[in-house]
Order: sequence, then C-alpha cells, then structure tokens
Amino acid sequence: MDERTKITVPRLQQMKQEGRPITMLTAYDYPTALLVDRAGIDVILVGDSLGMVVLGYESTLPVTMDEMIHHCKAVRRGAHYALLVGDMPFMSYQSEVYEAVKNAGRFLKEAGMDAVKLEGGRDYVPVVEAIVRAGIPVMGHIGLTPQFIARLGGFKVQGRTAQAARALLEDAKALEAAGCFALVLEAIPDRVAARITEAVRIPTIGIGAGPHCDGQVLVTHDLIGLFDRFVPRFVKQYTNIARQISEALAQYRREVLDGTFPGPEHRFTIKDEEWEAFEG
Repeated sequence: MDERTKITVPRLQQMKQEGRPITMLTAYDYPTALLVDRAGIDVILVGDSLGMVVLGYESTLPVTMDEMIHHCKAVRRGAHYALLVGDMPFMSYQSEVYEAVKNAGRFLKEAGMDAVKLEGGRDYVPVVEAIVRAGIPVMGHIGLTPQFIARLGGFKVQGRTAQAARALLEDAKALEAAGCFALVLEAIPDRVAARITEAVRIPTIGIGAGPHCDGQVLVTHDLIGLFDRFVPRFVKQYTNIARQISEALAQYRREVLDGTFPGPEHRFTIKDEEWEAFEG
C-alpha cells in the first residue's frame, strides 16, 4: 500500500488528468475532521452549511467570518492529509475586492486552510482574480448557490433550460480563466454537468450533478443522517446516526432513573483501611 501524502491543489488537478475520482466531504469540528481524514477523503470542505447543520440557523446567510474561522481551526487540528477548503460566507466577498482578499487571507493565515471556496459565476471574476493574485487558491461554486437563494427563489435545480445551461457553461469557463483550481457544480442536470466537465481543464466536483463530474461532495451530516430537518433528493444516507444517538440517550435516561447506571464497573473504590481512617 502506498504511503499516504498530503493532497495539494496540483495533485487534485492531476487526479482529473488521470481520471481518478475525487472524494470530498464537509467537516466542522475536530472529531469529524479526524474521522473524515482517516477515511481517506481527498478534500474536506468547512462549508458555511455549518450554519444550518451545526449552529441551527434557518439558512447559511447569518454565518459570520469569525464563526467560519473558529470551525476551520478545529478542522485543521483534526485533518492532516486532505486538502482543506474554507467556505467564504455571505457578504465576506460580495461588497468589494479589497475586503474579499482580506477575508480570504484569514482562512489561510489564521485557520490553516489550504484554499477558499466562493459562490457565483462571471460576476465574481474580478474577485477570484484578485484572491488568486494574492496567492490564495480558489474553488468556484456554480449552479444552486445557497447564498443567492433569495434571488433564485428557493432551493431549485439550475440549468434546466438551454439558456440557463449555456449560462452555467459560460460561468464555468470564466471562473477557470480567472484562476479557479476546481469547481463545485450543485443541483444541475447530469448532462449539463458532463458538458461542463468536458469543457474545462480543472476538476469539477458535483453535488446533485450526476455521475459525470470529476468528483463528488456531500454534507457529512446528511450522509450519516445526523441532520434530519430535511434530506435533499441527491443525498444518499449511508446510516442514520441521529436515530442511534436518540436511542442511546433515551437508554441512558432510563438507566439513571431505575438505578442501573452507574453499575459496579463504572465506580471507583477506596481501600477499607483508608476508609476507616477517613471515618475515624
């Protein structure tokens, strides 16, 4: 078995050329990052989805830069081999280029990330170019972009008309030209994703974009059934950890109430002579 080495941006791009599928999952804390990294996943995304699945917000929009940096630091401590990508939250890059570069830099300087991800197409080419010029690798994200959900009118599949599909293709090419090292394609028809994957030299990583991308990404909490407010159609649940946790918690409560926990094996003892000295 080959010795495992750290995944880098050039290595990820080489994987596309070699035809090797790329695996990517989210993590928001140290223990999850440790498990995902040990599983051999190529890329860990500290996504702003943490706003919904960890912090309890109704959407990703309230997530702040400080919250992202806090969680990225925890993931950095747990993961040693995966390429680490920090998600730039809403309004951390949309207002002006200077602020975008400054915020992107925090992900590498303070949180130890290897790259950043930002949502949006051709409109954000100047932002991508400026961040890349600063020496910060950028992963693009097109299709269903949750930060623009108000404009999109909800969590809807994108690119279902010829015009919309062409716009996505143009976005992908523009982001590649701007310097993005990879693209997330979210919730778009599989044939559109396949055409984009053929048209660009950088890796495409799909989420709800079919099997023809260069890689796949899911939110880990969705994959393991820990987030149960809703399950997107494109998610495959490999287990339901929320049910197992609920059962364990309920059993703990029952055993405390009926006195079976803690049992003899969970207690500490004191020697009789020490107890007698204490009592005396």
